[in-house]
Amino acid sequence: MTARIAGNDYRSLTPPALGSWTPSLRVSVVVPAYGDQEKLDLALAGLASQTYPAALTEVVVVDNGSSPPLRLPALRPADTRLIVCPVPGRAHARNAGLAAATGDVIHWLDSDVVLDRRSVEAHMRWHHAAPYLVVTGYLRFTPAGLPAPEVVAAADDLAKLFEPAEPHAWLVDLVERTDGLTANPHRAFSLHVGGATSVNAALLAVAGPMDTDLILGQDTEMGYRLAQAGAVFVPEPLSRAFHLGPTMRMRDKAPIDRVSHAFVADRIPSYRWLRSHPARQWKVPYVEVVVEPAGRPGKGYTYDEVRATVDAVLAGTLPDVAVTLTGSWDRVGAEGRAPLKNPDLDLVLIRGHYAHEPRVRFAQEVSAAPAAPALPPDRPGGSTAPASPAWAVPYRLRLPAGWVPGEDTLARLLDLAREEGYGLVSVLLAEEDDDAAGGDGGAGGPAGTGTAGTETAGTGRAVVRARLERAAAFARAAIVLEEGEDLDDAVDDTFGVIWVDGETYGFAPEAGVLTGRRGAYRARAEAAAEVARLTKEAERLREQVAKWRDEAGRWRRSTVELRREVGTLRKELAAARKVVQYGLLSSVKRVITRRR
Repeated sequence: MTARIAGNDYRSLTPPALGSWTPSLRVSVVVPAYGDQEKLDLALAGLASQTYPAALTEVVVVDNGSSPPLRLPALRPADTRLIVCPVPGRAHARNAGLAAATGDVIHWLDSDVVLDRRSVEAHMRWHHAAPYLVVTGYLRFTPAGLPAPEVVAAADDLAKLFEPAEPHAWLVDLVERTDGLTANPHRAFSLHVGGATSVNAALLAVAGPMDTDLILGQDTEMGYRLAQAGAVFVPEPLSRAFHLGPTMRMRDKAPIDRVSHAFVADRIPSYRWLRSHPARQWKVPYVEVVVEPAGRPGKGYTYDEVRATVDAVLAGTLPDVAVTLTGSWDRVGAEGRAPLKNPDLDLVLIRGHYAHEPRVRFAQEVSAAPAAPALPPDRPGGSTAPASPAWAVPYRLRLPAGWVPGEDTLARLLDLAREEGYGLVSVLLAEEDDDAAGGDGGAGGPAGTGTAGTETAGTGRAVVRARLERAAAFARAAIVLEEGEDLDDAVDDTFGVIWVDGETYGFAPEAGVLTGRRGAYRARAEAAAEVARLTKEAERLREQVAKWRDEAGRWRRSTVELRREVGTLRKELAAARKVVQYGLLSSVKRVITRRR
């Protein structure tokens, strides 16, 4: 039974301790090189002293057009070959080495990297635990002088030769802030770096070779395709290596990022921050929407249903989308004299309507799930076929024709799948009586077949659903799938499955009014004008409030003054009363005195 790993949590595996196990897999170390014979000699000296069995190790050195040509030194692993790739470029050299390799595992190694003697063994113990791993060791960059190859081969601890050295800071930071790549599996593929990474050869054959059209960023792009093929990425701290000198990225990170981002944005949809443009299209879309017949016997496409669905998809808030229409398009030929009597008229209308829309393609069928084929027992020797473009699309939404997503529906479903890490989001669109649905589920098929449409729930009710499938999840499920097991169940084990209500996410059974770009622009313009008006009104009210506050301050000061005046008058009045009272009392006393 193939080990099952949920997400990128490789911690469920327990690799054997170094030196305490018996390996059986062969490893091919592919070393592309261009000049710098002295550093290549040290890299091969480090490989010559590995603890992994020499009988299970081959080394393929690829001379990428060096002048003078490179040679193999005397101190090297026993099974070492030198081949020549005259086409310049590291990607071409790696592909040449990959085509020549025969091992169960491919270990990329730069010609200026010296491996610790336990490094290959540290990698290989993981590959014996599961057949879909990508393992990366820890590099340190040393400014130390170059020792003799014999010194490197005899060293038990390379740190004594090459420290002090700098760590691969970017990689260390990525691992630490993602809890060893387990907390954010969407970025795990970034760990695939060519300096010291090993990949299961069968998995690599499925994902395809290096993209030679890229100037920079080939390692990351290949890592993305490996993730799409179901890979789990493992950082291995026990695999240590020293890079002889600083990397190009350490010297010129900003200009390198500028160049690589210009190309990888087209090929890695997961790098959402590189796709900030609100309307443009990319080589690999973020999601493919497969519009299928409604799923009832005898009911295929109708032009009106398809147009309602497709137009809503293309008008949504997520422009990074492609649409595939499945059907018998081979029946659609040149129209005759009686088009209204054509039994395939709806197909003719659909194809004619979207023939020149670059985001819509026509296909006879689409596989049940966007999954990689199961890993073959034996790797096809020399296979360098590139991955199918459909593979690289991270998500696929299967949607029955006639069901219309809301403007933000697709983006919300993708947010749910990405943020929670689900491999499958099943959307309940409707429930119908089994008789009304056509009895046995029709073209939708039973649960777990990977199609949208209508399926029988087993309770006399038929369920109409859509499916948002994550390609990497189905690829992983295909690898670990056991005989007789439902593919959706394997997806649930490795990534998780959830059901959601279609109405809650904005699906409707009929077309609505599309906003359109100009309508959206006008709405934004009106909103901006309203904001400006309200801002101006708020400013006026703030000025009025300030005026009222000043007026209130004046009234408060006047009140204080009046209170003081009233106090003074009260005092004066009291004094006057005393004078009057005293004068009156004196007069009374005088009168009384006289009468006596």
